[in-house]
Amino acid sequence: MNTYVEISITSEGEKASVITEKLLDMGLEISFGQHDFVYRWKYKATFSEVLRFIDRVQSRLKGSGVILKFTTID
Repeated sequence: MNTYVEISITSEGEKASVITEKLLDMGLEISFGQHDFVYRWKYKATFSEVLRFIDRVQSRLKGSGVILKFTTID
């Protein structure tokens, strides 16, 4: 099970390198292609667990000016 994250970065927000460092610190990996980052669950997460993960990412990037898109695939 994977949660993919696509990001849009504005010129008025945090630098891409800072955003990348924060996401890597949270356990996400860089993903080339359709998605920018991926979080690989070690088990089949529940909907509530995925929501809590998304909440954590949002909180970590609050104020950064980043627009996020999440896709979770089992």
